[in-house]
Amino acid sequence: MTTPPRILAIAGSDSSGGAGIQADIKTVTMLGGYAMTAITAITAQNSRGVTAVEALSPDMVGAQIDACLSDIGADAVKIGMLGSPEIAHAVADRLEATGLPVVFDPVMVATSGAVLADAGTVAAFERLMRIATLTTPNVPELEALGGAKAMAARKITYLAKGGDAEGPEVEDRLVRTNQKDMIWRSPRIATRHTHGTGCTLSSAIATQLGRGVLLEQAVAEAREFVRAALLAAPGFGARHGPMGHQAVR
Repeated sequence: MTTPPRILAIAGSDSSGGAGIQADIKTVTMLGGYAMTAITAITAQNSRGVTAVEALSPDMVGAQIDACLSDIGADAVKIGMLGSPEIAHAVADRLEATGLPVVFDPVMVATSGAVLADAGTVAAFERLMRIATLTTPNVPELEALGGAKAMAARKITYLAKGGDAEGPEVEDRLVRTNQKDMIWRSPRIATRHTHGTGCTLSSAIATQLGRGVLLEQAVAEAREFVRAALLAAPGFGARHGPMGHQAVR
């Protein structure tokens, strides 16, 4: 029996199960990994939107990370919603010296449009982007982080996700310093069931990196997992419904 890659997901909880920690656990599990969590915030949300957010204390977030790494250990880390600048720094403090592959999804706005990171939290993202093996901004997140030129100047390795762009194709671009960009293009899947796509993609990439897969292959395989989950959506919810993680084989 092959030992499953140990993946620590640091993110917020989504009460409706479509995104956040819940999507992370489903993704890691379906891809054959062992999921652990450090919950940063609790949200009350569903396909219609986010109605309440309560961040945990930085000490509690740090204690969860310490508990996992000191006993089970980890092969890769995924970071999602953080909840406050203090939490962002607490996470960075613990990950800087680990040498683990880290995938950072700089969550700022939920699929429904709810703001999940204030200006102070976004400013604290700088430390995490420097630590991360890969940062995965969507179109508005990349703009908020200063755009392609600013990312290049900071020598950040990132995947520019095109799901929020217009057009019949989705283009995702892997950008690395002094390397040619890797580009994936796929026909856009027409669906309203897109809740948790970013969480799922970043967790899938982290799982593959934890298995020892090279970054380009990890991104490619994670994209296919997300597309399969979109196609397998169960149809739940009135607006931005969840994907079908459980149906992907």
